Amino acid sequence: MINSFKSLKQHHWAEVWSVWAASLLTALMGVVNILSAVTPALTERFRLLNDFLPLIVRRSGRLSAALAGFALLLLAGKLKQRKRIAWILTVIVLIISAISHIIKGLDYEEAILAISLAVWLLTMYPHFHAHSDPPSVKQGLKIVFLALLFTLTYGVAGFYLLDRHFSVNFGFWQAIQQTIIMFAEFYDPGLQPVTGFGRYFADSIYVVGASTMGYALLMLVRPVFIDHPVDETMRERARQIVESYGKTPLARYTLFDDKLYFFSTQGTVIAYVVKGRIALALGDPIGPPADCLNAIGEFDRYCKINDWQPAFYQTLPDNLKLFQSVGYNTLGIGQEAIVSLSKFTLEGKAGKALRTPINRLTRVGYHAEMHDPPLDDDLMNQLKLISDEWLTTMKNTEKRFSLGWFDEDYIRQSLVMTITGTDGNHIAFSNIFPEYQKKEVTIDLMRKQQYAEPGTMEYMFVSLFQWAKDHGYETFNLGLSALAGVGTRPQDPIVEKAIFYVYEHLNQFYNFKGLHSFKTKFQPTWESRYLIYPGPTSLPSIITALIKADSGDDFFRKIIISKNKK
Repeated sequence: MINSFKSLKQHHWAEVWSVWAASLLTALMGVVNILSAVTPALTERFRLLNDFLPLIVRRSGRLSAALAGFALLLLAGKLKQRKRIAWILTVIVLIISAISHIIKGLDYEEAILAISLAVWLLTMYPHFHAHSDPPSVKQGLKIVFLALLFTLTYGVAGFYLLDRHFSVNFGFWQAIQQTIIMFAEFYDPGLQPVTGFGRYFADSIYVVGASTMGYALLMLVRPVFIDHPVDETMRERARQIVESYGKTPLARYTLFDDKLYFFSTQGTVIAYVVKGRIALALGDPIGPPADCLNAIGEFDRYCKINDWQPAFYQTLPDNLKLFQSVGYNTLGIGQEAIVSLSKFTLEGKAGKALRTPINRLTRVGYHAEMHDPPLDDDLMNQLKLISDEWLTTMKNTEKRFSLGWFDEDYIRQSLVMTITGTDGNHIAFSNIFPEYQKKEVTIDLMRKQQYAEPGTMEYMFVSLFQWAKDHGYETFNLGLSALAGVGTRPQDPIVEKAIFYVYEHLNQFYNFKGLHSFKTKFQPTWESRYLIYPGPTSLPSIITALIKADSGDDFFRKIIISKNKK
């Protein structure tokens, strides 16, 4: 198996370097085109061309070479993303480029380079398998057609009605011919405006042509966007796999309706969301352990076909070597707090931080109560009021992706513990759910009223521990403590040390240390969790995708609005 890992990894990097080389050479060819277009032709070749090609054709070739150069520079980046449509367009542009070099100055050296690169790209056809978004491709083609139709109508009407602004009197067919030449070549030395308005009108055709064609090109190479919901058959299939193989708190969250599903050929499911070009999977693949490597490889290929970059958030240490064997990088992102219910105690030094608030609240009449699903309407209304007040107090919105949120159907079917105050009203609540494969229970939402007594949440956690222990559970999962324990060792990578700096010095933006200290009171065991990602250059996009998945796509807009209000 180790040899197969090495062989797979070597093949992967050989393919990566080939694609990168093709992208780099395409960009260099673009630079060559631009430089060649602004460089005078050699004298002897210029004389030969004079005998065969008119001036207007030679100038057209020079402009075509320059435009092809800019197009190659734009397409080079898309080749690196393995876009099939970019590969097709690049081969076409290289052929046009070669013809342009011959026409403009018998520059056969540049023409040979362009043709050679086109031939090499043709041999690399299998490497360029990333699809573009089908609706975007259709929209791009539609834009090209509409742009041509609009420009024809606009140009023909203008040249026919405004011919007094030019040195040529345009008839109807001459106006059509003139518009097509300007739209296709962005240049016509024979056109001579005689007024300022004539020059403005001619330039406006260039602007319309360049902007619409550029926008159409971007639409043609967009990554695939998922705009259809998961059907019930897929969701039921995912549920059966998760219930059979899920072994972390994240398994329950993979069944929420914000997730898409990828199924391997051998029965593994990967739950993910797509944000931009990032396919962000939640946790490790869920399925038969022997299928994990295969599922990772199949998902990786599926993402490449759709022009996505895959990433896995909050993975266990168990599969790190599998991810690394196929070229992924790993990054520590925090530690999960797991309480052993048999070892947890309020006695002695370990329980000192909890005894005082719990004893005080018990004396004044606080008590906890566990509610089995389904919850009645009266209780649901009370929980909704507490939740809304908590969100308002925290100046926050519902989190998603790796957490649950106050969805009525979800909460109604959950185990919910409430804390009742001295006036007999509920002042705090939390919902929990058991894991599928272990005797472990996990907490999800934790919410309280603004003026609840200090120590209310500690009181609720201790009550939850006692309930879980009484019902035969062995551990209680308190969830991820983000950034905790990351980058603290000398051998840790530079990225993790940078995260440690954030943890130490930017605590005012998010109370990382406060949350970690709160969980530490309950004497947990800490287990590391990881982010799996393709490479360092993908990290900014992955972080942005994670923020969008967690807080919604309008997160950055909310931040701007919040700052403006201040």
